[in-house]
Order: sequence, then C-alpha cells, then structure tokens
Amino acid sequence: MKHFERELVRGFLHEPEQPNGNGLVITHGAGSNSDTALLKAVAEAFANAGVATLRYDLPFRQQRPKGPPFPAQAERDREGLRRAVQALREIAGGRVFLGGHSYGGRQATMLAAEEPNVADALLLLSYPLHPPRKPQELRTGHFGGIQIPALFVHGTRDTFGTIDEMRAALTLIPARTDLAIAEGAGHSLTPAVAAMCVLRLSVL
Repeated sequence: MKHFERELVRGFLHEPEQPNGNGLVITHGAGSNSDTALLKAVAEAFANAGVATLRYDLPFRQQRPKGPPFPAQAERDREGLRRAVQALREIAGGRVFLGGHSYGGRQATMLAAEEPNVADALLLLSYPLHPPRKPQELRTGHFGGIQIPALFVHGTRDTFGTIDEMRAALTLIPARTDLAIAEGAGHSLTPAVAAMCVLRLSVL
C-alpha cells in the first residue's frame, strides 16, 4: 500500500503481488474518509485477489477533514471519481470497477448514469436508498440510466432502506444487478463483507 495523489485524486493504492490487470476505485460515505476499517478490508481483499485497488478520498473530504458534503459540490465529487478511475486505468490496464459506501456509492451510480462507459461495473456498499424514516424520498431517479453491472451489498438492519425496498429499486436498473445481503448488519456494515464483495463482483 502506498499514498497516491494527483489533481482531485488522493488516497491509498493497494498493489497486488500477482496482478490480474483489473482495478477498483472505492470511496467513503458522507461522514468518513478512505481510512475506514470497511474500506481497508475491501481494498486488501481485492488486492489479495489480484485487483489493484485505490481507496479514494472524495474532493469534499480533501478540502476539509470533517463535516458532510455540500449538495452543491456533488458534481465535483463525481468529477473526482471520474479522474480516479482514469488514473487507475493507467495502472491496471484491464477492467476497472467503481464503487463506494453510502454517499460515495450514490455518487458512483450517478456518475455511471451520466457517463455509461466510466467503469466496467459498480460496487455499492449500503446504498442510501432514502433518508432514515423517509421511505417516500427515494434516491433512484437516475437508476434507469445505469448501463453497467452493479453489485449492491446491504445489511438487514440498514435504516436507509430495507431488503425488500432494495430489491424493488434494483428492478429499475436495466443492467445486470446482484444484491448481497449482510445478515444483522446496519448501514456501516462490517469488514467481514469484503470477501463477499470479491466473490460476488467477480461473477457479475
């Protein structure tokens, strides 16, 4: 693992001992950064499987160490994701997957809907389907534009969406999807889902 930094791209690169040519850009939620236990576990699991993995800090987190993102700057966060994928393509050379936890995953799906060829598949950890206790405020308006395969990993105790709500939402995506269920997990998930992510994304 080594520190990685370019314009709008800052994070940690996990280089596999036996690379298979594929890459993963994985980013964080609204209240954290790329240094979470979940993202570390995912990055290590994918690197062990031969996938070059970039744990990435979104631009809003690069600007300040604490505090939530501003909705008006979400487009800049997506531009940062786009640049992170481009940077990793130069390293990996093969397929590149894009994903994130909660807010980071939402921005990844929005970017994929805006730019269908930005990545080869999506990895969404605890997608924030709606705010807690507000199931009517769905964040799925862009799902119809997602044209690449997507793996959603969701806990059965996630207050941002039930498993049934997630299943219904995934029918809106025209591309192939898979829902990996983490029994007993809340929105933060646990590092234990990392192995599941590698297995399920590899066959999507």
